[in-house]
Amino acid sequence: MRLAPLAAFVLGAVVGSFLNVVITRLPRRESLVTPASRCPTCGVPIRWSDNVPLLSYLWLKGRCRACRSPIGWRYPAVEGLTGVLFALSVAHFGVTPALLPALLFLSALVATTAIDLEHQLIPDRITLPGVAVGILASLVSPRLSWLDSLLGVVTGGGLFFLVILASRGGMGGGDMKLAAMMGAFLGWKLTLVALFVGVFSGGVVAVALLVSGRRGRKDPVPFGPFLALGAGLSLFWGDWLLRWYLAGFR
Repeated sequence: MRLAPLAAFVLGAVVGSFLNVVITRLPRRESLVTPASRCPTCGVPIRWSDNVPLLSYLWLKGRCRACRSPIGWRYPAVEGLTGVLFALSVAHFGVTPALLPALLFLSALVATTAIDLEHQLIPDRITLPGVAVGILASLVSPRLSWLDSLLGVVTGGGLFFLVILASRGGMGGGDMKLAAMMGAFLGWKLTLVALFVGVFSGGVVAVALLVSGRRGRKDPVPFGPFLALGAGLSLFWGDWLLRWYLAGFR
């Protein structure tokens, strides 16, 4: 079992390599299967030996073998982050029925975060199937009932729906659907924790960007990454955070 987190890291890096394909092609509505991966600059297909997660990036020193164009930092970052999250999931949940839903949820969060950062877009093709998968996973989950999952969808999606109405479109529907997916996997209590973390961290970063002059008041700041951060923290430590918070009222 000591090797399980290491094996999970390797698996996560491989999944992260596929997520890079999703991040690149899904916003363009391209097939995730064909054609084979190729350099975006010169169009030369990437040989399998140059497509090994993390290692190929280091071996090639971050450049395409054919044209020597730089390979974006996002590729190893997604592979490494997914690997770490998979290893952490195995260490936290063990090899239990709760593990697979956690891995699927984290993979969806990584993909939506990267896409939102690059395109200010949260694809329905990830979040809407994610809602269904989260509810189905609750039917066999030892830690989340189907009713809690449904209430999570209503809580996450409903709160953002009210914000959208109040702001008259000031927040996008993609954030609402992402919050609904979070609710399906986390349940309503941990969704509230995730939303609090997301709003707080997003607010801190937004203020910092405004003060530093790197963003103006009318410049958009993607909110999906902060929701994903809150969701990830809640998945692993949400119960502890909730107990810590409620203990202050005793």
